[in-house]
Formats: sequence, structure tokens, C-alpha cells
Amino acid sequence: MKYIFDLHQTMLDHNLILVYEGEFTQEITKSVLAMAERNMDSSGEESSTKRKVFNVMVECLQNIVKHADEVDHNHAAVFMIGKHENEYIIISGNPIRQENVASLKEKLEHINGLDKDGLKTLYKDIIKSTEISDKGGAGLGFVDMARKSGQKLGFDFVEMEDGNSFFCLKSCIERS
Repeated sequence: MKYIFDLHQTMLDHNLILVYEGEFTQEITKSVLAMAERNMDSSGEESSTKRKVFNVMVECLQNIVKHADEVDHNHAAVFMIGKHENEYIIISGNPIRQENVASLKEKLEHINGLDKDGLKTLYKDIIKSTEISDKGGAGLGFVDMARKSGQKLGFDFVEMEDGNSFFCLKSCIERS
């Protein structure tokens, strides 16, 4: 039973206020968003910060629901939100097929290489082209996350034993 204490201590050490691991559905996504919103409300968070955090959380969770690849050993996805003195940190992770890593990495590096005006232009270009993917996205999510957070997106691809990768995404939002 010590692992329960270890998990609790890890959450305290990393200032995690919400952690969910498992299957992600629209209903679970709504529940996770509601819990985070209640937490921010109870701590008296500024409404401008709440809007940014909520927007990034929605994009992150939709990314998991819509774009997590079905892999052979169906690893579950994970979502975490932490609160530090001056920022919220939103982290997600989900399995993806190895053949999708290079294009996703290229897209994220391109987004991270843009300034505020470049992100705005890319956002408008994507909306104008309205190229909706077969999974229901137009590619706006990562761009919107970078715009709302005002910071570079952190990401990594951890190779799993089955040859696929676990995609980790981190977004930080400064508190007002």
C-alpha cells in the first residue's frame, strides 16, 4: 500500500491538482473539465487565466479523444494539471504509431518556431483552407494552444516496447 503514499507524495512534489489516466471519452472529458473549473473557482483564479487554462485543457483533451492512435497494446492516455505560484502546467500523454511521429514532430517544431504574428497568420491560413482531417480536426488545436499560452509547446516522444511511441505534450499558462 506504500505506492498510494508514493503517488500522493509525487502529486504534492509536482504541485499536481488533477491527474487522470485511462480511457478518454467525451463524458470523461466533461468531468475532467468540470473538476478543474471547480478547483480554479474555489481558489479565486482570475477569469482571464481561467479562460486560457480551460481553452488549452479542451484542446489537449480533444487531441487525446480524437487523435490518439489505436496501438496493438492499447496503452491508456494520461492528463494532468498542476498549479505553481505563477503558472498552470497542463500535460497530456497518449500512444501514437511510430510512423506518425516524424510528421507530428515537424508540425510542433514549426509551431514553436513562430512568433505571435506567425501563429496568428497560420491560424487564419488553416481556417481559410478548412482542410478537415478524417479524424475531425483541421489542425488548429496545437496552434490555438500555443497562441493561448503565449509560450512554446513542450513535447517528447518516448519509444514504447511495442515499437510505438508515447506522445507527451506540455503547455504552460501564466497566471494573471
